[in-house]
Amino acid sequence: MIGSRTAALLVAGFASVMVLHLSRASAQWWNRAPVDFEECAEAAGKLTTKEEKSAALAECNAKFAGRRKPGGGYTYYDFMQDRSFDIAGPNPTPEEQRHIDEQYTVYLENQRRSSIAAAFVKQQQMKLEQASLRSDTPTTEKIPIPQARPKQAGRGPNNCPQHNFSCEWPKLSDSLSELKRLFNSNASSKGKKS
Repeated sequence: MIGSRTAALLVAGFASVMVLHLSRASAQWWNRAPVDFEECAEAAGKLTTKEEKSAALAECNAKFAGRRKPGGGYTYYDFMQDRSFDIAGPNPTPEEQRHIDEQYTVYLENQRRSSIAAAFVKQQQMKLEQASLRSDTPTTEKIPIPQARPKQAGRGPNNCPQHNFSCEWPKLSDSLSELKRLFNSNASSKGKKS
């Protein structure tokens, strides 16, 4: 009887170990793996510590590239192009990935062309500014200053030759202005008397 008890205890212990082992395996089998990022993130949100949540979310990001769209389907955001692409599942298929890569090549070519065009425009602006600066800068040539002529015989007090119309005109003009003033003042005084 003691032998049978020992054997029964051994069998019961072995059975307990097997039941525990099977319960762990079955618990994993019953908990299916998340199918997309949103399910994975939801499961990560249920973890207790902040470190566990962060590690689980990082694993979700690594496992699923696409994000669920509100109307159904998935979208993939390519940060290199700052653009989103519609995809069929939570990760791009090889065909979808090839399309995304082709679009990135087009994006790089457009960026290159834009850079070249911007450099060309900048170069043209610099040339225009330099030309403008050249035309705006005063010339450094010295302009000769008129020198006083020495006095010559036969010239009047203003260094003008005598009986020269251009030298005499200011004097004549002053005299005519004086005469006009005299006549105008006489005419206005006569008009007041009548």
